[in-house]
Formats: sequence, C-alpha cells, structure tokens
Amino acid sequence: RHRDIRELVAADLRSPLLYVNLPTTSARGARALRRVELSRMFPLPSGVTSTRRTVGGGTREPVTLHLYEPAGRQRPSGVLYWIHGGGFVIGSAVMGQSFGGRVAQELGVLVVSVEYRLAPDHPFPAPLEDCYTGLAWVHEHADELGVDPTRIAVGGESAGGGLAATLAQLAHDRGEVPLCFQLLVYPMADDRTVVRADHGRTGRVGWDPASNRFGWTSYLGHPPGTDTVAPYAVTARRADLTGLPPAWIGVGDIDLFHDEDLEYAERLRAAGVPVDLVVVPGMPHGADVLMPQAPQMVAFNDAKLAALRRALVA
Repeated sequence: RHRDIRELVAADLRSPLLYVNLPTTSARGARALRRVELSRMFPLPSGVTSTRRTVGGGTREPVTLHLYEPAGRQRPSGVLYWIHGGGFVIGSAVMGQSFGGRVAQELGVLVVSVEYRLAPDHPFPAPLEDCYTGLAWVHEHADELGVDPTRIAVGGESAGGGLAATLAQLAHDRGEVPLCFQLLVYPMADDRTVVRADHGRTGRVGWDPASNRFGWTSYLGHPPGTDTVAPYAVTARRADLTGLPPAWIGVGDIDLFHDEDLEYAERLRAAGVPVDLVVVPGMPHGADVLMPQAPQMVAFNDAKLAALRRALVA
C-alpha cells in the first residue's frame, strides 16, 4: 500500500514525513498536539522582528496578534493578515513565522498573524470572529502601524485558508474593512467533501478523510455535510461570490482539498472575481511546509510571494 501511495507523490516530494499519522481524529489527540513547541520548527528569518499585541476586549474576546516587521520598512506599506492552518483544531500563530517573515523581508510589508481560538473547545463562530477582531484592529490602527488601509490582504493555509476566504466574505458584507487580495493556500473550504463516497487519488497522503471529518465536526459543532449550515460557517456554501477581492489559490492534485478548491476557484471566476489558480502535480497537503527546499515547493512558495508582490507593493 505504501508503494502505491508513494507513486502518487511527485518524486522530489517523497519523504517519510508524509506517512506520519498525527492524532487529529480526537479531542485528546488534538490537545496533545497543541502542547508541541512550534517556534523552532518555524524560525523567524534574520532581519525581521516579532512583537505581540493583545487586541479586542469590551464586547469582543481579546485576541493575540504576532506582528512581523522587516528592517527599514517604508511607511505606509501594504500588510498581509495571515491565518494559520491545523484543521480548526490544532496550530498556532507561530506557524506563520517563517513564511510571514519571508513575506515581510522580501516585500517590505507588515505581516500580522492571528492567534484564534480552536475547536472543539471553541467551535464556529468563535475562530472566525477572532480573526475578524484582529483584522478590524489592523484597519482601525493603520496610521499607528504604518500601513496603507487600501492595501490589506488576507491569507492562510489549509483551515487558515478557509478562514481567510470566509473572512473575506464577512469583511465584504460588513463593509468595515476593504480587502485588496486573498491568498488561499490549499484552503479547507467545503465540509461536504467529508461525505463524498470516493476521494479518488486525493487525501491518501497527509490530511486524510478521517482527520477532515473530525476537523469539520469540531468546528461546526454538528456533523458536516448537512443540507444547511450557518452563514459564514463554510466558505464554499456561500451562494453569491460577487464583489470579493481577487484571489490566488494553490493546491496539489493529490490533496484532499483539490476538488473543492478548484470548484471554488471556478465559482469565483464565474462571479467576476480574478483568480490565479496553481495546481501542483503530485503535491500532498502541506508539502510546501514539510519540504520547502524541494524544487516544486520552491516554485510554489515563490508563486505565493509573486502574487503578494503584485497585490501589496505599490
């Protein structure tokens, strides 16, 4: 079986890391993973400083933001508001250090990574509202932060990509924070993937159907794939996608989220939203993080930077 799975993966992405089964199918396993120290796994590039701010309060839950600032940033600059992955149940804003630091350093922009509450302890809408609290604070304090309020992009990977996409929908509807761009890295966008009978070549490496079921059940607070869900709970359930900011969507063709991501990209385009879609042959979920030096992943990560440069750098 491992040989069959291995043959699905692009040659430069084959690694024993792909076959490590993380305990992401139970609340106990998720809580155990949250205790793993992540800062050494995601080092901050030299020349970039990191600070933390706790924002919100009053009618909103306090939210911690990690701000990544490159040396000599010209103000006002653009800003990337980043949301980490982890299937809604694990992960931390520290996971944004390496990528966020690179974005800050190479583009000369501010990067803000949000520490949102995790399911199942805090199901929808808590994580999304945490993300909105931080985003609204960035917009409200644009002068203080030295950022251009017309050059705010949201982005995220996996569950963070799904939250970023839904946050773009929420920001559009509330009309308080104008967004110029959304960077969606293999976004976890559709709970209905859980109830598909056949996943074909996808989801056999990395994030698998069992983890996906647990993640969505934890986040929604009920079984996924029901006829209706609450507004803003699931990215792909929104009917009207007109007026959303331009998007970059990247995913591997053996990623469990491949089909739902391509469908969301097609629907955005049909609604008149510009979309840059990148599909990488033989790329498992999270390979860009696990094997960033592999040639295909260098190209994939460079493509993210190029998209952000076009969106954020005047």
